[in-house]
Amino acid sequence: MKNIVIIGGTKGIGKAIVSEVVDNNNVVCLSRNQTDFSHDNYTFHNFDALVDDYPDFESVDCLIYCPGSINLKPISTLSLDDFRNDFELNVIGAVRAIKKYLNLLKKSGSASILLFSTVATKLGMPYHASVSVAKSGIDGLVKTLGSELAPKVRINAIAPTITNTELASKILRNDKVIENMVERHPLKKILSSNEVAKMASFLISEDASSISGQIFNMDAGKIGRAHV
Repeated sequence: MKNIVIIGGTKGIGKAIVSEVVDNNNVVCLSRNQTDFSHDNYTFHNFDALVDDYPDFESVDCLIYCPGSINLKPISTLSLDDFRNDFELNVIGAVRAIKKYLNLLKKSGSASILLFSTVATKLGMPYHASVSVAKSGIDGLVKTLGSELAPKVRINAIAPTITNTELASKILRNDKVIENMVERHPLKKILSSNEVAKMASFLISEDASSISGQIFNMDAGKIGRAHV
């Protein structure tokens, strides 16, 4: 059984990942939001990724950083603090986690790190300036560390399109909007958190032992220029 640390594992994609991997792994969840989820292999720590010190563990085989933001505004209304806050949560938070547990990961023998990007870094999507800047930082981090940390630690990222989670609920706010979103994706669907969780489970598994430094688009076939 691997020892997996998941930051932000009580909602949305993070919660789905916990459910996907907990039966066969020891899972430690660090999150601000406690839930009633219970499992013999599951431990919860109340934790704020921006301000709290990361707890110490004896061993870490896999690190998954899930916190993210959807701060969609025209550039004219985005403040500098909006950019700083998105970068702090998405990039600096991930860097803090990696630096904290890197030595333990290097001792693992089968270590992996999984981060989250967005398809918006590849597509020209209006109102995504702040989140695209932040998640582009994740893309660069994955590419750099994929080379730097090999062969002891693998690192990859998943870049989902809009996913049916609580975080996206303000966008997917009614049936009409959902219908429009479905039509804008060639596969005519909205991504589910369970689909992303299965991809995450694969990327941290030994089946993906030859994969590192990659950003995987889960875009429901969405290519070219996008409009929201």
